[in-house]
Amino acid sequence: MLRIDNISKTFNPGTVNEKMVLSGLSLHLRPGDFASIIGSNGAGKSTLLNAIAGSFIVDSGSIALDGRDITFDPDHRRSVVIGRLFQDPLRGTAPSMTIEENLALAYLRSSEGTAPFSRIRKKDKDFFAEKLKLLGMGLEDRMRQPVGLLSGGQRQALTLLMATLVTPKLLLLDEHTAALDPATAEKVLELTRSIVADHHITCLMVTHNMKQALELGNRTLMMAGGQIVLDVSGEERAGMTVDDLLRRFRAGTGRDLDNDRILLSD
Repeated sequence: MLRIDNISKTFNPGTVNEKMVLSGLSLHLRPGDFASIIGSNGAGKSTLLNAIAGSFIVDSGSIALDGRDITFDPDHRRSVVIGRLFQDPLRGTAPSMTIEENLALAYLRSSEGTAPFSRIRKKDKDFFAEKLKLLGMGLEDRMRQPVGLLSGGQRQALTLLMATLVTPKLLLLDEHTAALDPATAEKVLELTRSIVADHHITCLMVTHNMKQALELGNRTLMMAGGQIVLDVSGEERAGMTVDDLLRRFRAGTGRDLDNDRILLSD
């Protein structure tokens, strides 16, 4: 499904600001894998998602999705098959446009052979309302309301729906609940679990919550120094505690996890 082979990236090479952010990183996700990524600030977690999404072109190595090499594809081409959510609920939607208009843009961007935006049909609008109802937030009754009037949790739930309205080949989640209050974050996480499972979406999620990283999905990855230093799944992961994860990180890197944003528990 997703195959990353030996990718590296250095920003500002040859200057005093030179910074290596990815170093010979390889990763293979099978169809339906839901992998959580954790690591210190600067480990390369968000940078990895940016590389996959096409925010920049890697210096070396290759990225393939569903058997097709996308290493040099621009980000707008990748966005047709890759859905993405960010930490900031304000990203991913157009605040001055209505809920219906935002959904229409997402639907037409991700659908092949669809009509121009002006030709969204009634059955499309009924489809949007049906999907909104599944969120359980009453947004199906507010489709003409500007997105800018929604709360952060509502916007993040809407963005999740937009990213999966047409099932993507890959879903990238970059700490997508970190800016939400605990109750709203749990609601968005439950929606994430449900949508990913129902549509069998291959998913890669960055999180700062170690307990969450062991509970969500079927794989836990840990990054340090632009590399994946730990990849656990199956029975090994099922019996692993946060303390086990910290010990494995220390054994693999020779140092402790040094990030005050990392949550060891709820």
